[in-house]
Amino acid sequence: MGFSLAPTAATLGYRLEAFDTVSSTNAVAIERARGGDDGKLWLVSKRQEAGRGRRGRAWETPEGNLAATLLLVPGFDIKSAATLGFVAGLALADALAAVIPGRGVSVGVDGGTPIGGGRFELKWPNDLLADGAKLSGILLESAMLDESRFALAIGIGVNVVAHPQDVPYPATSLAALGATCDAETLFIALSDAWVDNARIWDEGRGLAAIRERWLKRAAGLGSPVAVRMEGRVVRGIFETIDEQCRFVIRDEEGNVTTIAAGDVHFGAVASA
Repeated sequence: MGFSLAPTAATLGYRLEAFDTVSSTNAVAIERARGGDDGKLWLVSKRQEAGRGRRGRAWETPEGNLAATLLLVPGFDIKSAATLGFVAGLALADALAAVIPGRGVSVGVDGGTPIGGGRFELKWPNDLLADGAKLSGILLESAMLDESRFALAIGIGVNVVAHPQDVPYPATSLAALGATCDAETLFIALSDAWVDNARIWDEGRGLAAIRERWLKRAAGLGSPVAVRMEGRVVRGIFETIDEQCRFVIRDEEGNVTTIAAGDVHFGAVASA
């Protein structure tokens, strides 16, 4: 079966470009924008040869995994565009819940104890976890096209059939979880779920609703956390994300730190 868009996405003018193999769907998306593409274009492949994650890290996409990038050339400002990573996370969580019945998504924590264990959770700012292990990463990249227009590539990588072994954090795949969903089926659900969540986001006007939905699926909410940023580590309790989707920690003395960018660690690393 080849890749195809959900009917809801096609009706709204989204387009699809699929590859057998690609260097990086994000890189190709930016190339398309610089070549004059107006956006609303999904670029997908089951294999990437030069995928990348945050902070220039490599992202492995062996044959059978999903690499998907949505190219947008938006009319809204770049500050609003930065919150689309949370929209992407929700869309992926909704898509996974649709194609893997019975797992669903996390509904938060109660006194630091996860509710609905064994479900998918969203880890700030751009990961999706399953049973505490990384299943997916999301990477937003932008490029100025002229003095007023920019292109935004929203990259979503999912470990469908395989996951990396030599990484400093737990990782998993849908296959390792016992799911039989393939990349093509997941992508149809993702393109459909994107439409729903983008409608809620409404070019940033619905960010409060996105934030509320995201918090209900947040990994580690109310639990000890360590965030590495700018050469230092901040430790405390993950309290919330604020109105701009920044990470909020409260330490033992009650001091609150708001973080715009950093690497989040839960569990033993947080208290080390």
